[in-house]
Amino acid sequence: MAGFVLLLLHLLLVGWVTLRPLDVMWVNAANLTPFAGIKADLALGPVQAARRIGEGLLLLAPLGVLLPMVDGRLFVAGWASMARTVTAGAMISLGIELLQTGVPGRVVDVDSLLLNTAGVALAHLAVVPAGRARLRRARRTRTVPHRVPRGSYPGSRENESDTLTRDEALQGTTPTIPRVGIAP
Repeated sequence: MAGFVLLLLHLLLVGWVTLRPLDVMWVNAANLTPFAGIKADLALGPVQAARRIGEGLLLLAPLGVLLPMVDGRLFVAGWASMARTVTAGAMISLGIELLQTGVPGRVVDVDSLLLNTAGVALAHLAVVPAGRARLRRARRTRTVPHRVPRGSYPGSRENESDTLTRDEALQGTTPTIPRVGIAP
């Protein structure tokens, strides 16, 4: 539930940042050529380029963590989770870019789509596999049954040296059923 609330809050913030009308004198043309905007940003110098490219990477990066958190599965194939998360991030970014066509002062930029999707992928790779592994380890240590030696509880066999779980020891040994012949 916390993941869903955080996801909703993040999407509201992204919507507010990206879909507000801008009061500008003029607007650049839409950028439909991949990497053209990134090349233009790099031509501005390293500091300006890092700021603009970083903004594109960081805008939707939290989705790389929040989307798997909303899903809530610990035992899932890593590549499948990555593919679902990146696809969802790309679709959200595409939706934002398409909605920006109707907002004054905003234009479509294919590089924003690429950077947003790359940010989702990088955040997912950096956090989710390690987080899931840690949660699986914590869950495994909580659910490992407590072992007690055989013979500690009444009804258990005294001469065996292996161990039983506490539940097995409390219930006694498993009854055996003698073989029954086939009826004539």
